[in-house]
Amino acid sequence: MLKRIFLAGFMALAFGIGCESYNPYKIAEKNINNSKQLRIGMTKAEVLTIMGEPLKEESFNQPDIWYYYFDCNWLDGLITEEECFPLVFQEGKLAGWGNNFYNRWKINRKERVSDVELPPEAYRGEQ
Repeated sequence: MLKRIFLAGFMALAFGIGCESYNPYKIAEKNINNSKQLRIGMTKAEVLTIMGEPLKEESFNQPDIWYYYFDCNWLDGLITEEECFPLVFQEGKLAGWGNNFYNRWKINRKERVSDVELPPEAYRGEQ
């Protein structure tokens, strides 16, 4: 009987320690605290030193837009774009971070693309 109690206690302790490293709230807290050290113009290597690896397996990732987890909306094991904050790089340097910055950056980028002079055949639908 004592062996069972000891084994159950050991398993509960091991499970608790294992869950601690995958606790989404702790990961979010760590990312938020680390982001306070970010500065515009940092290289990707400098950001990696501060923030660690960005999310890699998510479909919304891009080479120059890195995402870090910051909010737990659901405890379903899935990470959505809304639960992350983006870091935006331009020419290998940190241009800004956060959803507000990213949304303004996307709008400015679209406006610059729409100002590009198109050849006359583009307006006639010719190829």
